[in-house]
Amino acid sequence: MYDRTYKRYMLAILLVILASSYMDRYALGLVLQDIKAEFHTTDTQLGLLTGIAFAIFYSLMGIPIARWADRGNRAHIISITIFLWSIAVIMSGWVVNFAQLLLVRIIVAIGEAGCLPPAHSLLADTFEREERPRAVATYMLGSSLSVGVGYLLAGWLNDLYGWRATFRILGVPGAVLSVLAWLTLREPRRRMRSLQHLGQARVALFEVSKALWNNRTFRHLLFCFSIASFFGYGILQWLPAFFMRSYGFQTQELGAWFTLVYGVGGFLGTFLGGQWAARYAAGNEQLQLKVMAAGYSSFGLISVFIYLSPNRYVSLALLGLATLGSATTTGPMFATIQTLVPERMRATSIAVIYLVANLIGMGLGPLVAGALSDALQPSFGKDSLRYALLALCPGYLWVGWHVWRASTTVARDIAAAQNSPHPHWHPRDADPVPNHGH
Repeated sequence: MYDRTYKRYMLAILLVILASSYMDRYALGLVLQDIKAEFHTTDTQLGLLTGIAFAIFYSLMGIPIARWADRGNRAHIISITIFLWSIAVIMSGWVVNFAQLLLVRIIVAIGEAGCLPPAHSLLADTFEREERPRAVATYMLGSSLSVGVGYLLAGWLNDLYGWRATFRILGVPGAVLSVLAWLTLREPRRRMRSLQHLGQARVALFEVSKALWNNRTFRHLLFCFSIASFFGYGILQWLPAFFMRSYGFQTQELGAWFTLVYGVGGFLGTFLGGQWAARYAAGNEQLQLKVMAAGYSSFGLISVFIYLSPNRYVSLALLGLATLGSATTTGPMFATIQTLVPERMRATSIAVIYLVANLIGMGLGPLVAGALSDALQPSFGKDSLRYALLALCPGYLWVGWHVWRASTTVARDIAAAQNSPHPHWHPRDADPVPNHGH
């Protein structure tokens, strides 16, 4: 195992890389109104740009990249894909029409598909089971950091220089990070004996998919993540436009508020969730999942009042509270998934989750929200987006139900993964493990 200094360094650089990969998405949401005005697009077209066009390539490319990561040099894979998405983000500032912007976003999606699966796999190989919730939560703080920096910086840059310059500037740090990752991150499989073992034990994608599907806990978490992505992306991508239309915010002011709400709220929630799981529920994934189920359900109830509030600041405060609560699920969720599957399936398991979740969530969520807003336009005018987002909120109760169901089988399925000596792992092959939830 690696020493503590390297572990901390690896976490730090992976965190910054994750932040870089998400930043352009939040910036895109903030400048949608400007893109709409310049290219004369409809909300449905913007939903296509931020949704299915990005999600199809992001999700599908995640599978071959994850398969590569399950047997190759994950540090180099991360480095190569960082460079690809960074160049594409910079190119976003030079497009001259909507079609070109759509094409560039597809290239960004292909590059960003190589971020999460290899990184989660590296973390699982570096940290012990008891450490993983804290380590994964620390890594996922990059998402909250990207919200804060993305909204604040993009709002400021957009007001001063326009949306094109915003993307040109946001793409530069990734190019630097790609070189740093290549030179300093280590691949635990560098020993030839380990590489030969992995090559001999390579599992067919069909077998991996079959094994994952037969794992009841993984199946519920897959449904949970997919449904949460549908409602989450459908809401998140349109929130800037909602606050601008309903409350009259400008991009710079809204960027500052979203930095506080998503940046600080998301950061604290993710950090506290990881700390709680590692300190009070270490090795107890069943308890972790039950608390997550309560968190998702609470998020759905609070979110309803975000869109019903007539006051902009009450709405922002409720959004911050909901963000804080939902973010606590991040570390325990991904740590559970990595503990739930054998080592040779870890990157692929994350890619499969993101494949389904992003096609359903990122792909359809913004598109459905935009189309629903257009459909409600004749009846509600500028408030059509408010009611479109409101209609999506109860979906989080559905998410919470799947997490609760996962908590009833997780102990048995983790034991199956840990006791499996061969790649054709099947949770039904393990001896039953007492489940204190029943």
